[in-house]
Amino acid sequence: MSSEFVQLSLVPMLIGTLASVTCALVGNFLVLRRQSLIGDAVAHVALPGIVGAFLVTGTLAASAMLIGAALAAIIAVLLIELIRKIGKVEPGAAMGVVFTTLFAAGVLLLERTDTSKVHLDVEHALYGNLESLIWLAGESWSSLADPAALAELPAQLPRLAIVLLVIAGFITIFWKELVISTFDAAFAESIGARPGLTSYALIVMVAVAAVAAFDAVGSIIVIAMFICPPAAARLMTDRMGPQMAWSVLFAVLSAVLGYVLAGYGPLWLGARSSVSAAGMIATVSGLILFSCCLFGPRRRGVKIAANQA
Repeated sequence: MSSEFVQLSLVPMLIGTLASVTCALVGNFLVLRRQSLIGDAVAHVALPGIVGAFLVTGTLAASAMLIGAALAAIIAVLLIELIRKIGKVEPGAAMGVVFTTLFAAGVLLLERTDTSKVHLDVEHALYGNLESLIWLAGESWSSLADPAALAELPAQLPRLAIVLLVIAGFITIFWKELVISTFDAAFAESIGARPGLTSYALIVMVAVAAVAAFDAVGSIIVIAMFICPPAAARLMTDRMGPQMAWSVLFAVLSAVLGYVLAGYGPLWLGARSSVSAAGMIATVSGLILFSCCLFGPRRRGVKIAANQA
């Protein structure tokens, strides 16, 4: 039983957890800036960025995909600002127009080019391929110390681990600038913290997180993790540090519990097959957010303050 778990479940669960935590970390700043929809937009515009990178390079190399998605995200942000300022359009509407248009363009590129010859399609973009990322070389727990077996790990695992370290480093190094510009952009500007540049750097990190997770888990989990764990964490505390910790905890819980329920939950209920891991992980993250809306201490504090007022 242990060898079966190591081969079939351990790596997908770790990849789902790394993807969830990576997206949740940057998602905290999007939620606090009231820009949660940007996470949704970036997850969608990553598709034309990835397809464009493939058309230019002819490969699905991770570096090319990251660059393509990052450029697509920057273009999307510039288009959103252009539409908002020139057309006097509400920011949410501008974001909706841009990301749906760019996502549709990505779908058209997929259908009209030869990308069907590689593992790149609309279903893969939405749901990912988490269940297929197994580790057949992992015959037992001792394989974790076997260099030959570790060399057979799916490429998505080390890739996501590296991206998680990069994003954690970015947040650590620019913590003061990110926090100040998030809560008071005018004050950040007055002390030379350059909130505009910080915002663009954050969007690039969002794009990097999205595309790193995109191949393994698809856009469903990416969108859910940008929003649900940070929003749930916000209902647990009003301090930035603890909020980051709560969001990581909720992201890990969503990934692990969601993967287990997707694989075994239907069988426990008498069904003959499992369900989508991506869909279940996103569902669990939504349920955690709903629970925090009902029982989170920060939520209760808001109610009490309202009643006293």
